[in-house]
Amino acid sequence: MDSRSDLRVVVGDRELVASWTDGAPKTRAALEDALPVSGDATRWGDELYLSASLDAPLEDGREVVPEGAIAYWPAGEKLCLFWGPTPASVDDEPRAAAAVTVVARLEETAPLADLDGGAELHFERTDGF
Repeated sequence: MDSRSDLRVVVGDRELVASWTDGAPKTRAALEDALPVSGDATRWGDELYLSASLDAPLEDGREVVPEGAIAYWPAGEKLCLFWGPTPASVDDEPRAAAAVTVVARLEETAPLADLDGGAELHFERTDGF
């Protein structure tokens, strides 16, 4: 399997592409096994999150994440998508409420700039579709 396999992320009617990040092998494997993952996402600032129970520990946990980060919060069993500041942010940084494991990153976040409220969120592999 290619270590840089892509994901397709659908937020409402917006289709985006993400690439796996280096690191977090247990979380990545657990997410790959669970794909596709989808549901009604809750919005918290410029973050969307949905319930996803993955068998993965916190790996390289951090609260400040890069713009476009796709991360897993094992304590809350949530899969998160960050594209800007959240209520926990200092300045304009994307910041989780608690430490998360970053597993992938969107190639572009501009299509999310005008997102209003929550949305249906869907993650799937791009291969085979």
